[in-house]
Amino acid sequence: LLFISIMTMFMSGVVAIFEYDLKKIIALSTLSQLGMMMFSISLGLYELAFFHLLTHALFKALLFLCAGILIHGAGNTQDIRSFGGLSLNFPLVTVCMNLANLSLCGVPFLAGFYSKDLIVELACQYSWGIFVLLMMFICLSLTVLYSVRLTYLSFVGPYGGGTSISVCESDYSLVGPVVILSFTSLVSGPILSWLNFPAPGLIFLPVFLKWGALFFVGVSLLVMLSLQGLTYSYKWGAVSKFSGLMWFLPW
Repeated sequence: LLFISIMTMFMSGVVAIFEYDLKKIIALSTLSQLGMMMFSISLGLYELAFFHLLTHALFKALLFLCAGILIHGAGNTQDIRSFGGLSLNFPLVTVCMNLANLSLCGVPFLAGFYSKDLIVELACQYSWGIFVLLMMFICLSLTVLYSVRLTYLSFVGPYGGGTSISVCESDYSLVGPVVILSFTSLVSGPILSWLNFPAPGLIFLPVFLKWGALFFVGVSLLVMLSLQGLTYSYKWGAVSKFSGLMWFLPW
């Protein structure tokens, strides 16, 4: 179960890097987080897996709702290459979606941080070997990589030529649930943590392990910048096809 969960996180993260379908990227992100829950279960951390399920449900629902608004407002297209610069037309959705992405990455004091950080720190205390720890940090870095890539191509990158209808944000039936879920992504982490673990214990880790996650996050950002132009290159067409077909597993 440990090996399957790690490979699930790794495969879904790599595939999401070369994917351009907005809903597929979020679905692959869900698959990666399910692998994280199975990873926690394989270590015997059943309560933490359920805790991560609760926090993940909140910010992933926010992510899917924001994606739906973007698709509806961008002419019903799901290709993020046709987006670009949507932060000007969808400022509220941009803030809410980035909040969900930051929570997915495990940024401190957001909902995802309280569950993912506990899983990572407790996993570091198990003597499973350097390979398991290395793969865990790599999978965490892949999460940051495809999340930042999604944000860049959708909101910051150059305009892709698609249609954009900013009137979507004036529809309270669309924006209302997004704002509510954004608030829960901010406050649900500590509340659920206190409810699930009223008397948490202290976790002591070496300094290199505490800083290891930040190191791999920084490396993943540099890799994202270097891969940005390569994903459009014909030289990487085979790699993109290999990743887009889920490593040929459906075959």
